[in-house]
Amino acid sequence: MKCYCITQFSQPLALLERQAPEPQGSEVLLKTKAAGVCHSDLHIWEGGYDLGHGKRLSLEARGIKLPLTMGHETVGTPVAMGPEASGIEPGKNYLVYPWIGCGTCDVCARGQENYCATPASLGVYKDGGYADHILVPHPRYLLDIGELDPATLAPHACSGLTTYSAINKIDPSIYTKQPILILGAGGLGLMAIEILHALGGHGAIVVDIDPVKLEAAKKAGALAVVNGNDSDALDQVLAANGGKPLQAAIDLVGAASSSELGFNALTKGGSLIIVGLFGGAAPWPLAFIPMRAIRIQGSYTGSLPELKALLELVKAGKVKPIPVTTHALGQASEVLQALHDGKVVGRAVLVD
Repeated sequence: MKCYCITQFSQPLALLERQAPEPQGSEVLLKTKAAGVCHSDLHIWEGGYDLGHGKRLSLEARGIKLPLTMGHETVGTPVAMGPEASGIEPGKNYLVYPWIGCGTCDVCARGQENYCATPASLGVYKDGGYADHILVPHPRYLLDIGELDPATLAPHACSGLTTYSAINKIDPSIYTKQPILILGAGGLGLMAIEILHALGGHGAIVVDIDPVKLEAAKKAGALAVVNGNDSDALDQVLAANGGKPLQAAIDLVGAASSSELGFNALTKGGSLIIVGLFGGAAPWPLAFIPMRAIRIQGSYTGSLPELKALLELVKAGKVKPIPVTTHALGQASEVLQALHDGKVVGRAVLVD
């Protein structure tokens, strides 16, 4: 099988030829049909995260071993199964849930494998979808997508799920009656606009620094768009909400500047949900958090039950596809570089 792997951090992906694994136990081997290229892949490729204050989190120190086949947004069709696997039909297309935990801890028992302290996430700790085959440990992680397009469905395993889970952390009585602020108009931002609409949301005010992405957000149905580089960006955000602060903001960038804007746009008692991993240090005065009763919450991907619920919305036609560009699997390294350079609008997906 062909795998496009990180063999050295920040270097072009290498093509490695390997023997396709033979599934054991409950494992399922799938032929990859589509694999999304996610912004999180950039951090893995670079080997770490900026923690601010001159510090950096090393992924190698956290147990990520090379060579690694990335790709956590995958759709595939089963070609082989272990003797204990059941309920899966060869020839059907399945969306792979990649945020797999140890399966034995209390967190996993609660159905929140994405919060497991010893994860086995596909494309992060285990080989993922930047290959012509992918090995999945159990059929429960495979969701039948029916006749839906694999390329447009693949991003739901991360960008869709991540934004769905972040929105779920806001009280529906807020997002169904008032605008929320979304910081970042990349693939996650466009997905967030669509999912918010599917959940009966009032709408979103969207901030980005790229005019092309802001135009994409406007076309996707944003109530208003604001360039975060403008000196009066905060005033524009508040004006778009009738001159009032907002109850909730979702930061899909996770930079000091985006989080500061999100924090400053909130009313007393508001919520800032941070999803993005761009990096840096928190920019807010600590005293303002209790003084303004601001709730700051991190949101990391989403659970398997959440992905199932999201897929039901998609199958019901309530979530429209975001813009997707497809590329040959062999272009994985070039697509990753294009994402790094900010040249991808919507989502880039590898197809084989």
